[in-house]
Amino acid sequence: MFRFAAPARRRSPSLTPMIDVVFLLLVFFMLASRFGTDMHIPLRMAGQGASAPYSGPPRLVDVTPDTLRVNGVPMEDTRALAEVERLTSNPQDTIILRAQDGTDIQAIVRAMQLLSGAGFTNLVLIE
Repeated sequence: MFRFAAPARRRSPSLTPMIDVVFLLLVFFMLASRFGTDMHIPLRMAGQGASAPYSGPPRLVDVTPDTLRVNGVPMEDTRALAEVERLTSNPQDTIILRAQDGTDIQAIVRAMQLLSGAGFTNLVLIE
């Protein structure tokens, strides 16, 4: 007669290696991630704070989804920056930014970074 061996007792897998791997992944992602890298752009809204009266030529930069317009004339970024520099006597002169319909916040931030990078410090955002 043919006999089978007694069935071996099933072992449950050890969870210790899996827990170790999960903790290693947790530590890796905690060390690899960056927290608190928010960017700060100084900005005044029109009508807030006491400032000197506006003087000099108009310096209105319209931000559209595709391009910048300086005093109503569409221009590429470098030409718009050169035109704003021509219209100002010093970097503290007021430059007015106005977002046109359909413009997302990223386009406004890009225009502000362009002007701030050139040294302009008095940017005013209007509706």
